Amino acid sequence: MTYENLDRKLVNALLEDGRASLRSLGEDLDVSVTTVSNHISNLEEEGIIRGYAPIVDYGELGYDVTAIIQLKVEGSALPDITDRLQEHTHMVTVYETTGDHDIIAVGKFTDTDHMNEQIKELLIDPDIKESNTSVVLNTVVENEQFDLDY
Repeated sequence: MTYENLDRKLVNALLEDGRASLRSLGEDLDVSVTTVSNHISNLEEEGIIRGYAPIVDYGELGYDVTAIIQLKVEGSALPDITDRLQEHTHMVTVYETTGDHDIIAVGKFTDTDHMNEQIKELLIDPDIKESNTSVVLNTVVENEQFDLDY
């Protein structure tokens, strides 16, 4: 058996079921458990697979408000601001971007008062020049990943 594309096939199988056993992956891909284990270890060491986590529906847990926060910041402060956002409990995504804003962050909040309180805490930083917050009305697609071509 050739192992060409095995890594991509493994990633696709794990995207489908991140809790799949090594044995079931080996059976599905027609390779040994040892081969699966070695390839997954390599994918983890290379940083291609960065972890295994559940996909949480925050809305079902009472976090009914999703906000998209766009920030313009003082250039030299960009790393400090992104670090603060990354460590912020309610921020689920933080991007450094090109275009009109330097940072785009996505946060999950219990209600608009909670959102307002949390965002105001962030905006007291003098290095934040401008902010724009949008509240998501309807989530169409979230946390989607796609199968790799092989």
